[in-house]
Amino acid sequence: MLRALFYEEAPFLTMEYEVIEMKLIQVIEDKKPSLSFEIFPPKNSAAYESIQATAQSIAQLAPSYMSVTYGAGGGTSAYTVSIAAGIQNQFRVPVMAHLSCISSTREGVRHQLDTMRQTGIQNILALRGDLAPGAAVEQDWDYHYASELVWEIREYGGFCVGGACYPEGHIESPNQAEDIANLKKKVDAGCDFLTTQMFFDNNIYYNFLYKVREAGIQVPVVAGIMPVTNVRQIARITALSGTVLPQRFRYILDRFGQNPEAMKQAGIAYATEQIVDLFANGVPAVHVYSMNNASVAQKIQENLSEIIK
Repeated sequence: MLRALFYEEAPFLTMEYEVIEMKLIQVIEDKKPSLSFEIFPPKNSAAYESIQATAQSIAQLAPSYMSVTYGAGGGTSAYTVSIAAGIQNQFRVPVMAHLSCISSTREGVRHQLDTMRQTGIQNILALRGDLAPGAAVEQDWDYHYASELVWEIREYGGFCVGGACYPEGHIESPNQAEDIANLKKKVDAGCDFLTTQMFFDNNIYYNFLYKVREAGIQVPVVAGIMPVTNVRQIARITALSGTVLPQRFRYILDRFGQNPEAMKQAGIAYATEQIVDLFANGVPAVHVYSMNNASVAQKIQENLSEIIK
């Protein structure tokens, strides 16, 4: 047993964690369809218990794994680690902790890696992180790209490393060809697998997969799916990611967007249909951006119970 080391903003989270061998690449490459869910941590201690309870509710569904995001600038880093390690320790569900590097120092990243190792976390999603509106990457920063963080984690050793990818192109990339070329650099730096940004048309994923294989990227590509359960979600999604909405999905928004319960049901049904199609076409792993909504995660898992059994 190893005692966790947490930052000062979360001193009440100290507890002991058991190191459990749970590398995600083994889960993703298994022949059984993999279904996983995402949690984002609270911004302050007041909301910690509520988010922790949600995480535990999803963990009780026994998903293939769970991921816990990392707040902008690392503001929720202590909560990311504590929630992730708690899920793995209590429920034996493999976890993946997000780690972003934008504006971070090498010393700070190494400290975070030390903390993750000490709490038994073995899987990291390595991200550059989002820039603040109007901001630009500074030349004197220790990290400028996610590939540099991937290399840093690989040099540190002992972690299974995932990376993000964008089937419709990163919003900052001038074109998809350049985006895939940069993705190849990230994979060559040491990514074991990739997870996509959300998409609402599976053909976009299939076309992207063909292009990355042509570019020599052979690691597994987990499909990221977001069930849209309210209209506010979609406005934020399209603004941040540039995701294209198929016409048939727009019809759903137009018809049910002003009826919260109907929109929730329709959004879950649409996401379920996407996931069924992905599994039917041989995609080994789907990651659901469940937005801290345990009822959505539960309903999707119920809809797929016989498929993922």
